[in-house]
Amino acid sequence: MLNVTYYGHSCFLVETGGSKILFDPFISPNELAKEINLDGISCDYIFVSHGHPDHIADLEYLGKKLDCTIVSSFEICNWISDKGIKKVHSMNLGGEWDFNFGRVKMVYAAHSNSLPDGTYGGTASGFVFKNTETCFYYAGDTALTNDMNLIPLKFNLDLAFLPIGNNYTMSAEDAALATDFIKCKKIIGMHYDTFGFIKIDHQKALESFKAKGANLTLMGIGETANF
Repeated sequence: MLNVTYYGHSCFLVETGGSKILFDPFISPNELAKEINLDGISCDYIFVSHGHPDHIADLEYLGKKLDCTIVSSFEICNWISDKGIKKVHSMNLGGEWDFNFGRVKMVYAAHSNSLPDGTYGGTASGFVFKNTETCFYYAGDTALTNDMNLIPLKFNLDLAFLPIGNNYTMSAEDAALATDFIKCKKIIGMHYDTFGFIKIDHQKALESFKAKGANLTLMGIGETANF
């Protein structure tokens, strides 16, 4: 059982293995998430898929406020360390590490990656998490890519977080096709509706997944659910 809270865009809080894990904190600038109290969020780890502002807008604030570890690319960890945050764990593509909540593998995401000041952020990534409770994939921002076929060679996924907004990432149709690649049919959608270029037709997205025998969940901002 995985406890998941959605804070909008691609930001989720996942509780597993006795730890709280926050992904891609973009909350305070998101008009759709204006009811979320940023100061009410606590976590043990922040995982960052890449350095674009709509994924790290609140990273520095939360990193300084909370006693949490930031996990990301070598370049992003160096960038945030230069801002006075020293509790970081850098990774790179293909690498795995045993954290106190379970094992994590950093996997490829087909997407650009730079930081707000224009510096290089390393390669964009996703993460696969595995422990005795669950195994799930957080894809980050990505196109549909053949590398996804590698994931089920090693992991039996229970759940996946996939972008569905199109324009900057996969569309819902491509994400539905990705469920065949990753061999996982339980999907939480992300990276949609936040701004004009990624607004989607919810019913059409749900139907795209249903046609692939997959279940797409579109969580409400502020909603908590078990998966």
